[in-house]
Amino acid sequence: MFFDRPDSGELAVLVHLEFPQHTDPDDPREFEELVLSAGGDPVDFITGQRSTPHARYFVGTGKLEELKQCVQLHQAELVIFNHNLSPSQERNLEHELKCRVLDRTGLILDIFAQRARTHEGKLQVELAQLRHMSTRLIRGWTHLERQKGGIGLRGPGETQLETDRRLLRGRIKAIEKRLEKVRRQRDQGRRSRRRAEVPTVSLVGYTNAGKSTLFNSITDAGVYAQDQLFATLDPTMRRISLPTLGPAVLADTVGFISHLPHRLVEAFRATLEEAASSDLLLHVIDAADEERARNIEQVEEVLQEIGAAELPQLRVYNKIDLLEDFGPRLDRDDEDKPVAVWLSAHSGEGIDLLFEAVAELLGEERVLETLCLEPSQSRLRAKLYECNAVTEEHYTSDGGIELAVNIQKADLLRILSQEHLSFESLNWQSRSAG
Repeated sequence: MFFDRPDSGELAVLVHLEFPQHTDPDDPREFEELVLSAGGDPVDFITGQRSTPHARYFVGTGKLEELKQCVQLHQAELVIFNHNLSPSQERNLEHELKCRVLDRTGLILDIFAQRARTHEGKLQVELAQLRHMSTRLIRGWTHLERQKGGIGLRGPGETQLETDRRLLRGRIKAIEKRLEKVRRQRDQGRRSRRRAEVPTVSLVGYTNAGKSTLFNSITDAGVYAQDQLFATLDPTMRRISLPTLGPAVLADTVGFISHLPHRLVEAFRATLEEAASSDLLLHVIDAADEERARNIEQVEEVLQEIGAAELPQLRVYNKIDLLEDFGPRLDRDDEDKPVAVWLSAHSGEGIDLLFEAVAELLGEERVLETLCLEPSQSRLRAKLYECNAVTEEHYTSDGGIELAVNIQKADLLRILSQEHLSFESLNWQSRSAG
């Protein structure tokens, strides 16, 4: 159900208006990058300023005339707005300009349609597109109005428009059902990882911050990575090994963008839940980007929307190779806790610092020690095995048992409470619990 796309770029006129009352306007340069990412060929960029959008055309009548002349001059096939248009505004503009009109949401949906590679990704994009399309269906069927009732005037009962709406609703329900199955499968995977005490670390960040390059640098996964917006759409997960901590799962997620369309957040709920249920978020930031502070704010907004704002987070400032005289470093807060790592995923500088910081943050609340048990404490041994907390076991000459333990401290305390034991009463060979 994807929109048909031409093989080559389309000649496009870009439109961006400034509204003084908007405290967080969209960046015109980012808009141009989005168009190029979609395969568009910008021939002109029209800017302007208004106090409020025109109800009928979004732009004023004077700007509309300028747009008409520009479209005719360049023989443009497409006019793209860096704003969200109502269905009626889009329809009115197409009627006046005699060419296709696309708004910001439609543009981002189009990019997502091109980038989706997995079955799940394609389903999620199609769902977002169908929901967007359902509000704009009438545009193609204005000639098919319901015929009047009465003798000799009764119509077939259902217009083509209504048929299409019914088919759309059916397709949306079918996709939602399939995505619900995907959601349950992902949830099952997360539960099994929790039972196995394998922590999950998710890469999040603004689009084109270098998440996939960092992911490849850490895992050798060969994930598609390009210097373009939304190069990654499908989530990828790989098992990694952290120093002193052992195995963990690293997840690469879709990039965020300012004013990410709500329909996309809804459609990608199954994917974004992966980040929302992580033990640690690595917020990847393009250190060389002039809009760095604004991009950080936009990512925090989306994390808030998906319920991941309160999760432990480590900021990863990437692309330090583009900064002058800047080396890798690890920043800590007043409590000596890692808060930021500066590195280059491209050159590999600082990756060791990232591993150190991640292991430290994930290990904060874990017990990673050797426990010496007497033969009479076999019940505690069985409980530790039950929750996969034992990584190694050795028997001593006097019949004792040495267990290498890797477990969340809260889980260990719960087990000890059931056995009426205290943490301090046990024989730890070397103790440094979080």
